[in-house]
Amino acid sequence: MCAASPVFLFGKPLPVALKRLALFCLGWVFFALGVIGAFLPVMPTTPFMLVALWCFAKSSDRFHAWLFHHKLFGPPLQSWERHGVIPLYAKVIAIGSMILSMAYVLGFTQTRWELLAIMATSCTVGAVFILTRPHTVR
Repeated sequence: MCAASPVFLFGKPLPVALKRLALFCLGWVFFALGVIGAFLPVMPTTPFMLVALWCFAKSSDRFHAWLFHHKLFGPPLQSWERHGVIPLYAKVIAIGSMILSMAYVLGFTQTRWELLAIMATSCTVGAVFILTRPHTVR
């Protein structure tokens, strides 16, 4: 009997290479969402950039370093990684977006109460997390 030889892609075993490729693509998706969030007041930038940074950390040292040291997006990511800081302006935008989203859904849609409860719970958990993080380096 002849043992099957492993399949390689980009010099890595196929499952590892596919995982890295998927994370790399997801990194770009979250980066794009973060860029969109920079222009839309109801969509936050930093959380998407944090997820993109994590994806790049698992898939590409080059793009992780690029995003981490980016002129515009790098400083909030560095503050988060080094000190667990969420800047005050980001907190205000995030909490304000949650409040506006809840107000819109409550006032202008006919959403089932179960979905409203899930949304309210998610917003509350997110708000508690955001508000319990420092906004300046100690």
